[in-house]
Amino acid sequence: MIRRRVMSRKVGSAQKWLYPGLGVKRWLALLLIGIAFLSLGIAYLLHDLYISGWISRSTWQMLTLTFLPGWARSLGGVLVGLSLAAIAIYRFNHALLGAFVPPGSVSVVDTLYRHRLRQRGAKVVAIGGGNGLNTLLRGLKHYTDNITAIVTVADDGGSSGRLRRELGVLPPGDFRNCITALADDEALITQLFQYRFSSRSGEIDDSALNGHSFGNLFITAMTGVTGSFEKALIESGRVLAIRGQIVPSTLEDVTLCAELVDDTSGNWVVSGESAIPKARRPIGRVYLEPDNVPAYPPAVRAILEADLIVAGPGSLFTSVLPNLLVEDIVNAIRASTALKVYICNVATQAGETDEFEVADHVAALERHTGPGLFPYVLVNDNLVNNPPSGWNFQQVVLRKPLEAGYRVITADVVDEQRPWRHHPEKLARALMNWYGKQSRESVGTESIPHEL
Repeated sequence: MIRRRVMSRKVGSAQKWLYPGLGVKRWLALLLIGIAFLSLGIAYLLHDLYISGWISRSTWQMLTLTFLPGWARSLGGVLVGLSLAAIAIYRFNHALLGAFVPPGSVSVVDTLYRHRLRQRGAKVVAIGGGNGLNTLLRGLKHYTDNITAIVTVADDGGSSGRLRRELGVLPPGDFRNCITALADDEALITQLFQYRFSSRSGEIDDSALNGHSFGNLFITAMTGVTGSFEKALIESGRVLAIRGQIVPSTLEDVTLCAELVDDTSGNWVVSGESAIPKARRPIGRVYLEPDNVPAYPPAVRAILEADLIVAGPGSLFTSVLPNLLVEDIVNAIRASTALKVYICNVATQAGETDEFEVADHVAALERHTGPGLFPYVLVNDNLVNNPPSGWNFQQVVLRKPLEAGYRVITADVVDEQRPWRHHPEKLARALMNWYGKQSRESVGTESIPHEL
């Protein structure tokens, strides 16, 4: 039974060589035509040698199998020829391409099949920053290679903030996380890029490296080598074979500011992305200094060419909205014909969205970008009825319907082990299945594939 199952799996895998879009059948047909002409040429040569007396009659009869009926010779020749060609092609591909197949992959054809499907996948633009964006990217990369991550440049905390202040580079932290999320060998690249230099145990270390992550230093060094931050991202993506591209929303050195609401002293302003959540006050609005900065042109181009534009998940005021405060980005989103979805967080964030429901997230988006920028809202529907008392967050729920013009998509997208975050595979599957359904309904074309 097990042997039969294994054989059935191998046969099914072999059949994928004939699937549309792999770009294999045309060359296979050309190969068989070439073999046929080669066989004819050899046959003519042998016939001429026999006629001229170079081959004896007995040898000729053995070579041409004249002792068999004509139908048996024809059928046998075709079957033997096809079998030998199939075995040769199979072994050749494994010998040639086996070195490029990732460990754990089922076969060469499965790897090629998945690669071709991802190449034909939807053009997806994901807008945000922080952990929310790289969570989405880790799931999306299994569906399409045509991903553009548009990342905020307002980060000013930790290692990124130090490099920004000391070397004048854009903050690399969120870009580092996106690179690890889109890398082919995600586990190894994540370990390498997230590695932080620290002091020896029990010692005070004033080293310049202390607290920096290797990924931040890598991107900063690549900036020095290539001459610009944007080129550093391109070359880093090429070196690490990421699926898709990562671009900043703007190349300007901006500071994120927030007007906080204080019941006792009125509104007051906090400057700096890292300082906003620490203020622990309701946020009225956020804005950039300087304002009216130009967008990075490749980001605008990706939005205009996209099939699907996604904002979130992630910190609403400090990761998602900073990108949407760039006027050119918002204008491009409105001009784009893509489907537009806002992915609402599954949990509130202390210092930013305390007590927020789904409607509050959407209202905050509207205050900053105007109504209807993202007419679809993806909401988690896998809620815990009696949350543990130890939770320091609240589930984001849909208690009241959204205003006219919005449509809600509900799905189980929460990571049950870490219920304050989305689950990468669940989120990508829900999003892309919904996109596939919308595509079929709107244009009647075949939907994108399920997870590969």
